[in-house]
Amino acid sequence: MRDFLQKAKQGSRIIATLGTAIKNDILLQMADELVGSTSLILEANSFDMTFAKENNLSLAMQDRLFLNEKRVLDMANAIRQIASQTEPVGRILDGWITKDNLNIQKVSIPIGVIGIIYESRPNVTSDTAALCFKSGNVCVLKGGKEAENSNQAIAKILQTVLEKNNLPKEVISLIPDSSREGVAKLIKEDKFVDLIIPRGGEALIRFISENSSIPVIKHDKGVCHTYIDQDAAISKVADIVINAKCQRPSACNALETLLIHEDIAPHILNGLDEALKEQNTTIKACSETLKYIKAIPVIEEDFDKEYLDNVLNIKIVKNIDEAINHIQKHGSGHSEAILSENYTAVNKFLNEIDAACVYANASTRFTDGGEFGLGAEVGISTNKLHSRGPMGINDLTTFKYKIYGHGQTRK
Repeated sequence: MRDFLQKAKQGSRIIATLGTAIKNDILLQMADELVGSTSLILEANSFDMTFAKENNLSLAMQDRLFLNEKRVLDMANAIRQIASQTEPVGRILDGWITKDNLNIQKVSIPIGVIGIIYESRPNVTSDTAALCFKSGNVCVLKGGKEAENSNQAIAKILQTVLEKNNLPKEVISLIPDSSREGVAKLIKEDKFVDLIIPRGGEALIRFISENSSIPVIKHDKGVCHTYIDQDAAISKVADIVINAKCQRPSACNALETLLIHEDIAPHILNGLDEALKEQNTTIKACSETLKYIKAIPVIEEDFDKEYLDNVLNIKIVKNIDEAINHIQKHGSGHSEAILSENYTAVNKFLNEIDAACVYANASTRFTDGGEFGLGAEVGISTNKLHSRGPMGINDLTTFKYKIYGHGQTRK
């Protein structure tokens, strides 16, 4: 592991100085190579899908894992989009002249070597590799065992392009020991690795956070809520709720708990119940909600679950304060929404909820780098420092101060 990371660190010095045109050209080559190797990638993915079915992985997990020609093309197009983004390195973030006539510039630079630990989705391999490459960083990747064949195929294709361009393959690489013990070693190597980004289940995030000696930016679970206020526009409710829960239940920005003001609950629950059942949504409901619809009784522990499946908790609350308190207790700091036409209620919710993304009258499914106009993302950060929400290309940089003088000495 240490020899591998030493090579990665050495590679970071090379890639940090590459010019924009060179990086973009290599990224476009990577995109073309992925498309040209589609059959190879799908063959590798078929082994992973067989493993998933034999081991009874959930349908949501299988959906995340599955690749077809369109998804490979989407991966390639994501790389092309990353290549088209404005250069993130070398931006002058600030600048000033001091009283001693020193010219100080605050300039964006690569972070260095970034370890990314993730589960399920093979496209994360290509997305994060391209984002790191564009921002002048080396990425050390550790995907889940369920996607091992797919990840290896994608990484080898990207490495082939690196080597064709006389760059070390360690610039984009999977860690040599992908076991739990290997991960435990990786997150202690603060001499060679500058940042760890874990994205996945609660147990993974907790293990990394508690054991890493390297700074961590968590991409934690998404326990997302939508609160339907007493002044919500009833005509908008069903479409937003169905989209938030049912469009892609396996996504981290999907709705998990619906909170409804007690005054509006009798007017919307029956229709909403029918709409959700048309989508084959399993509903878990509080005792007050069960007065209006038939559902599975919800238990307290359910409010802390990220289902990643077509399952929805529903709870009736007395007012907006109870809704906010519930979200602050059970939310994961990801994405929260209020449906209301009341300006005061909307601003109270947006100001008081502590989450990366807070919405008024829109689906939480928009929490995504592409939807935000940021392009591809490393993931959705639930940290407060140094990145929060969709973590795009500029979040993969830090900065240094460049100070220009002409002989000054401090008095």
